[in-house]
Amino acid sequence: QVQLVESGGGLVQAGGSLRLSCAASGSIFSINAMGWYRQAPGKQRELVAAITSGGSTNYADSVKGRFTISRDNAKNTVYLQMNSLKPEDTAVYYCNADLFTTIIGYLEVWGQGTLVTVSS
Repeated sequence: QVQLVESGGGLVQAGGSLRLSCAASGSIFSINAMGWYRQAPGKQRELVAAITSGGSTNYADSVKGRFTISRDNAKNTVYLQMNSLKPEDTAVYYCNADLFTTIIGYLEVWGQGTLVTVSS
């Protein structure tokens, strides 16, 4: 059994900052890419940022220069530092991981989501 547990969401004013964390636990052999997605009301889920095990990153154009993704491989944890937040960043943020377990091999896992609300 593998799970991702997110934390760090909340309510913030426009221009403020939040830091999301996502820790993977369970029968993990190795983790490839980890990422953050978000889904705003009435919209499709979209990729926000992703990071490989080697540290290569990819960002949505809408967050470039404002958000930073990082990971601690020793802790199986990925972070999303969000600065200069805008009301349009309001969404449920989901953590995602592509990993290999010790039992069933390859698995894609999603977190339960954490709500980020940015007030204007």
